[in-house]
Amino acid sequence: MDASVIVQWLPFYGQAALLTIRVGLIGTALALTLGLVCEMIRELRIPVLRHAVTGYIELSRNTPLLVQLFFLYFGLPKLGIVLSGEAAAIIGLAFLGGSYMAEALRSGFQSVVKAQRESAMALGLTRTQVIRHVVVPQALAYALPALMANTVFLVKETSVVSVVALPDLVYVAKEQIGNTYTTNEALLLLVLAYAAILIPVVALAVWVERRLRYGLLGS
Repeated sequence: MDASVIVQWLPFYGQAALLTIRVGLIGTALALTLGLVCEMIRELRIPVLRHAVTGYIELSRNTPLLVQLFFLYFGLPKLGIVLSGEAAAIIGLAFLGGSYMAEALRSGFQSVVKAQRESAMALGLTRTQVIRHVVVPQALAYALPALMANTVFLVKETSVVSVVALPDLVYVAKEQIGNTYTTNEALLLLVLAYAAILIPVVALAVWVERRLRYGLLGS
């Protein structure tokens, strides 16, 4: 293990880590938004859109992110739509993650007891108001463990975005190995970089889950 090589390449891994964090955060935020929209459509039982959501979820969950990235980055230009590597990575993560977030939220929505919905309706709230003010806050609390697990999953999935020429952590590790043949040092830096990103995410997930459950569920 050559410490000088690690010091030499550390700045490159730092830049790649920032890119990985940016892509992961934006992709996850868009995935959560997309998942919530999909679940709201299913909850409100909008006829045509419900079928579209079902089709999207099945397509997204049954195709690998790698294939989706290839389509976005190499396939869409054939149709005249050109995306940058970062844009393709973010859209790919959002497309994949949206279906997982929707399924996690579905379990959360189903955990809200029917009596609370009926009581809110009896008080004069509309169906939309019941979902917004009664169902959604509790559903998010119930679904939070699954949502945070999906967040960690999506951050890990950024390891394949190097296929669209994005200089992420895996891309830099490959460059180091190809240029210097220092495989051990490259893999060590790669592992440490992902650990530095994911450990705080997991710790934040545990803290948020406890706070949200205590505040909304009184547990």
